[in-house]
Amino acid sequence: MLAAQDSTSLSTEPKIAVEKLNVYYGAFHAIRNASLNVPANRVMALIGPSGCGKSTFIRSLNRMHDLTPAARVEGRVILDDQDIYAPEIDPVTIRYRIGMVFQRPNPFPKSIFDNVVYGPRIHGERNQSALMNICEHSLRHAALWDEVKDRLDRSALALSGGQQQRLCIARCLAVDPEVVLMDEPASALDPIATSKIEDLICELKKEYTFVIVTHSMQQAARISDNTAFFLMGELVESGTTATIFTNPRDKRTEDYITGRFG
Repeated sequence: MLAAQDSTSLSTEPKIAVEKLNVYYGAFHAIRNASLNVPANRVMALIGPSGCGKSTFIRSLNRMHDLTPAARVEGRVILDDQDIYAPEIDPVTIRYRIGMVFQRPNPFPKSIFDNVVYGPRIHGERNQSALMNICEHSLRHAALWDEVKDRLDRSALALSGGQQQRLCIARCLAVDPEVVLMDEPASALDPIATSKIEDLICELKKEYTFVIVTHSMQQAARISDNTAFFLMGELVESGTTATIFTNPRDKRTEDYITGRFG
């Protein structure tokens, strides 16, 4: 079932506007001249076969490629009215505004509490009462509070895989981002844990904008409002999920959606 569309509430201004983006790894041209608008308070799914550039593209949205030797990004990524690649912009600040959750859960070898409040502490928050409020608020948003509220001092590594991924979402939310990037956040999880993550995303889009890489077209159809199809480093087309899945403009998109390749 396709995610419900509510065109009346779509903002006319995108939360993120990507303009003629090119990404290189040394001489390899990984993303070629991609332009995409990401609406606010919506879920944008990035689909396409393995190696097509989805993860490379999403990492360009919060300057993760700054950390990769030999990576180079050209073009513009506008967050609200600010080009995140402008020389005066601090990439660390951008990564707080645009958080990221990775494919496999990566909790720190610390307590559940220390995992969630790691970001606020780095920012300088030392008040224990404030940190506890942040912890509870973030865990509630990640639908994990009731499961862990009595063992916040225990190791995060003792949680199940699905709980660890929700903990990583809570850790991301603890610094109050505007956008959340997710690179296949449920690919390592079982169906029940995957369903919890999907329900969580659909609930949280009231407050955050999501961009999600997924190999599962069924998942994209279930939870996304908009979809972008990548192939061999090219952004082939994008639009509402309903349009991409039922009436794509490009035959390559249709071939991928119908399973003719990929």
